[in-house]
Amino acid sequence: MASIASRLGLLAVGLLLSGCMQTTYQAAPEATLKPNDKAQLAKARYAKVSVPEQFRRAIVDYHRKETPGTIVVDSDNHYLYLVQDGGKAIRYGVTVGEEALAFSGIARVGNMAEWPKWTPTADIHKRIEGLPASVPGGVDNPLGARALYLYQGNRDTLFRIHGTNQPEYIGASISSGCIRMTNEDVIDLYTRVKNGTIVVVLEPKHGDSPYSSKMAQGSGTATQ
Repeated sequence: MASIASRLGLLAVGLLLSGCMQTTYQAAPEATLKPNDKAQLAKARYAKVSVPEQFRRAIVDYHRKETPGTIVVDSDNHYLYLVQDGGKAIRYGVTVGEEALAFSGIARVGNMAEWPKWTPTADIHKRIEGLPASVPGGVDNPLGARALYLYQGNRDTLFRIHGTNQPEYIGASISSGCIRMTNEDVIDLYTRVKNGTIVVVLEPKHGDSPYSSKMAQGSGTATQ
């Protein structure tokens, strides 16, 4: 009986996070795009794939207790929520880290950048040979259009929420630990948050207990 109750409890958490009671799909408004964004995106060489409907930007019911303005990432279901007033959230589909590199815990946005350059960490250089020391910002950069840098205290965790030049992987777990969004979605998110925004990344398979988990430690897993 306890096992059944536990399963029902986890199912309820999943339903609450998914916003299944009411979902309104809305593309990121083009008004958030700056002239440089439009110019960069127009010359993108990556495949212009259509993200599956369930991972498109949507306005959903939201029943958790985070303060409006908080970012919540549900890694198991590949969603990022920006909590709104009135029991709503803006939900975006995301790519998350592979299991061995998964990120979970509580952080804050400590820095923000538009079309950021990418500097691979020493750990990434060990795992992927032939990478340059850094890649300038632009549409072909793995960090895409925007990056939110996640900090604990004054320490850069080296994890990011950022855009991607691989939109075909939205809804998958293939990154080296960071949270990827389509460039259009990350631009939209960027306009709605600020330095200091709280970010809660739910521990995989334990989405009901985000505050009991600790931020993944070690600086070697930060990525694209």
